[in-house]
Order: sequence, then C-alpha cells, then structure tokens
Amino acid sequence: MSMFCYQCQETLGNKGCTVNGVCGKKGDVANLQDLLLYRVKGLMIWRKDVPLEVRKKYRQECNQFDEFIVAKLFSTITNTNFSREYFEEAILATLEKREQLKQKLQGAGLKPGKLASHDAANFTITKEDMDAKAGQVGVLQTQNEDVRSLRQLITFGVKGIAAYAEHALRLGKEIKELVMFMEKALTSTLDDELSVEELVALVLETGKNAVDTMATLDAANTEAYGNPEITEVNIGVRKNPAILISGHDLKDMEQLLEQTQGTGVDVYTHGEMLPANYYPAFKKYEHFVGNYGGSWWQQTIEFEKFNGPIILTTNCLVPPKASYKDRVFTANSVAFDGVKHI
Repeated sequence: MSMFCYQCQETLGNKGCTVNGVCGKKGDVANLQDLLLYRVKGLMIWRKDVPLEVRKKYRQECNQFDEFIVAKLFSTITNTNFSREYFEEAILATLEKREQLKQKLQGAGLKPGKLASHDAANFTITKEDMDAKAGQVGVLQTQNEDVRSLRQLITFGVKGIAAYAEHALRLGKEIKELVMFMEKALTSTLDDELSVEELVALVLETGKNAVDTMATLDAANTEAYGNPEITEVNIGVRKNPAILISGHDLKDMEQLLEQTQGTGVDVYTHGEMLPANYYPAFKKYEHFVGNYGGSWWQQTIEFEKFNGPIILTTNCLVPPKASYKDRVFTANSVAFDGVKHI
C-alpha cells in the first residue's frame, strides 16, 4: 500500500485509494498531503491557546497566520492540488512559520499548553526525508477504527470549514474565532487521552462551526455582490476571444471581469463558477457572456474544445490533458506540476 486516502466520494470501491487516487493524485503526493496536515496540526499546537484578545491586538499578524493555515488545509481537499513541489515547499514553510510563532509567543510571555511535547509540534525535516516521515503520520496510524473514523470525520469537516473561511477572509470577513475552533479540533485528533464520547461531541461541534462558516461566507458574498437572483443563463458562445473560469472564488471572478473590461475579451463560467451568473454585481459586465459546458468532471472534454485560457480558482481540477495543459492557469491553493500558477 503506497498511500491511503478515503476523504471523498470518488475513492476506490467506496473504501479507499491505496496506490494512486481515483481523483488523479499520485501516491507520493497523497502522502505529502498527510505530512502537511500533520505539520499544520503541529503549528496549531503552539497557537491554539493564544487568547482571542491577543489575536485582536495583533490583528494583522494573526490574519496572516489565519490565511496561511486555511490555505494549506484547502490545498489538501480533493481535486485541488496535485503538485509534489507545492507540498514540499508548503511543509518547509510551515516549519518556518512554527519557529516565527514560537519567538512571538516567547516575546509575549505566552506558553503552549497540552501537547507541546508532541512530535507534530517539534519535528524538523528536509525534502529528502519527507517521504519516509509521511509514511509514519497517515490515516492508518490510528489503530482503533472507531477513534480513527471520528478523527477523520473531524478532519474532513475542518477542511471544509477552511475552504469556506478562506473565501470569506478574501472578502474582508474576520475568521479568528473559526480558526480558533479549527485549532482546537485538529489538535484534538492528536490527543490519545480523548474518549470516543468526547470525539463524538467534537464531531457535532465541527458540524455547528461548519454551518456558522457557511453563514459567514453567505454574508460575505451577498454584502459584496448582492443577493443571488433567479437568472436565465446564456449557454451559447460568441466569436470574441474568451477566458473560462471555474471554481468557487467570487473575488477572483470579480478581478477577472474588472481586468478584462473593455479589452474585447469575453468571460465564461464553468462548473462550480456557474452561480456567479446569479449575483447582481456581475450582471453589469457586458463581456460576461454566460456559462460554457457542464459539471467539473466533464472538463477534460470541454476544456479541450474551448479555445482560450482556463482559470481554476478552487477545488475542481482534473489532471489536464497535454492538448490543453498549456492553456490552464491555477490560482490560490490550486496547483498542478507543469501548469502556470497565477
């Protein structure tokens, strides 16, 4: 078994991918995702007991840490990031963040609490050692199946919270309290003293925070772009040069429309970006033509037929074919080796 991942509905036989992912990620990348998650948990151990008032006092620095944490968690979601190079650099960057955080805590007279001696909070590593270390920190390292399942349910829930929180943060929303819960939840998956009952309670708390995060994101989207309206979406094409954009990030959509306005270049949505057609703020752009194609899983056919650049903003990437790979651009936490990142 070169990997183990069962975080999505694509997983092999509804049991788990063990060689390469059905999603297209390679076994070594899946393992590095596990290692990055372990490393992020270690960073959280040092940070989880920092009081809210301290985070508010050092707002700019804390926002940068929050942004870093949610982006790294987002990168491990299915169909988001397939790049070994990205994960190697992310793991090293997280180690650097840990050392910065330790210095700041010491300067503020703050000490880490429980789990400060855990391996996740203290290990150092080089690129050469990452594959070996990754094999020691994956899902199956938890032997008790009930505990393992509850820990993973919490983990997957927190990943979802991170994705929505990142979008909300980009639109100016504060996510400090959400991140504080994420730190509490993920570090708890390293605590062997927690009972099954305590983990079940944490699963339920994760669900509550997920709903709260969706409410925060909904407020961010509607305050920025208006309330979505029932809309007839054009699915035809024009003859102008065009850009196709997919994913969930409405901020990227806004920036693309602003940058292409008046250039003669049209913009089409694909897949997860379809809802952008419903927001009043985007309807003023005459070069926003409509939606091209269908669901995310059809992209290898539809992207091949589309004759312009394609931007992937979030978790809806399928490994691109060579025939159109040079026209694909990734943004934010999305990456694929050999594809341009913007």
